[in-house]
Amino acid sequence: MARASARHILVDSEDKCLALKQEIEAGKDFAEVAKAHSSCPSGRQGGDLGSFGPGQMVPEFDKVVFSSELNQVQGPVKTQFGYHLLEVTERS
Repeated sequence: MARASARHILVDSEDKCLALKQEIEAGKDFAEVAKAHSSCPSGRQGGDLGSFGPGQMVPEFDKVVFSSELNQVQGPVKTQFGYHLLEVTERS
């Protein structure tokens, strides 16, 4: 079964999500941005979600995590929780 490891940043607006993505693409550290801005408890760990399989996250999340390139910031991804930036760090 496929497994992936990812980290994310959760915010309440698409504009905020896009602004944070620009900061990361300009060189800011993903984990530091997550610690400062993510509303998810995982933000304290730099947004790290650990390892998980298909179906363990919401469908919008799964679609990106199991199809996007590794180590590239994806998003904004809208879910019922808000807007996410995602980075897949490993997949097998």
